Amino acid sequence: MDILLFSNSMLPGASYLAYAQPVINSALRRRRNVVFIPFAGVTTSWDAYSAKVTDALAALDLNIVGLHQQKDPQAAIAQADVVMVGGGNTFALLKACRERGLLEPMRQAVARGALYIGWSAGANLACPTIRTTNDMPIVDPGGLDALNLVPLQINPHFTNALPQGHQGETREQRIRELLAVDPLLEVIGLPEGNWIAVSDGQARLGGANPTLLFRAAQPAVTLANGHRFY
Repeated sequence: MDILLFSNSMLPGASYLAYAQPVINSALRRRRNVVFIPFAGVTTSWDAYSAKVTDALAALDLNIVGLHQQKDPQAAIAQADVVMVGGGNTFALLKACRERGLLEPMRQAVARGALYIGWSAGANLACPTIRTTNDMPIVDPGGLDALNLVPLQINPHFTNALPQGHQGETREQRIRELLAVDPLLEVIGLPEGNWIAVSDGQARLGGANPTLLFRAAQPAVTLANGHRFY
């Protein structure tokens, strides 16, 4: 399987998806027909979201279609070379995909050779569950199980920063809560600007920022750029 999971879509001072473009271009090979899944977008229209992604990736010469505009979404996924899933609210994304019966077609597409590209919520969707999202559960997705394309639980946008005077929990504290109830789980704190690339049966970490691996009752482990997960 070929999979790209980005922590986020944009870095300070850079345009939308700019940092991801070289990584995407390298993974595309000859694949050009892209179906974009905009369902994580809640405060923007799906048309506008699809247009934004199309404009951002114009230099890659891709044929991008919004899945919401297709008469037969399952067939569109089956025919796509690339399944691209944008960020936003992970609960809304999973609910929309489940209600439309898209999860299994997406799994089958990636299994037959389509490239999966997801950022933020789109990265969470590729995990076994969406339990490591940062998003509010604004809708009930009918369960937390996701695509399970990778045996990794990713926390996108990971940061342990806490504003001065803020009394809420850090991100690590929230992750530790999850590990307290599920101690066999491992969680990857993927900071902005980093990604995980899966190809030829191997998953490797990309990006220059420190990525943390959390296990129950153990100190966090810092993973270096190029770290191989499997």
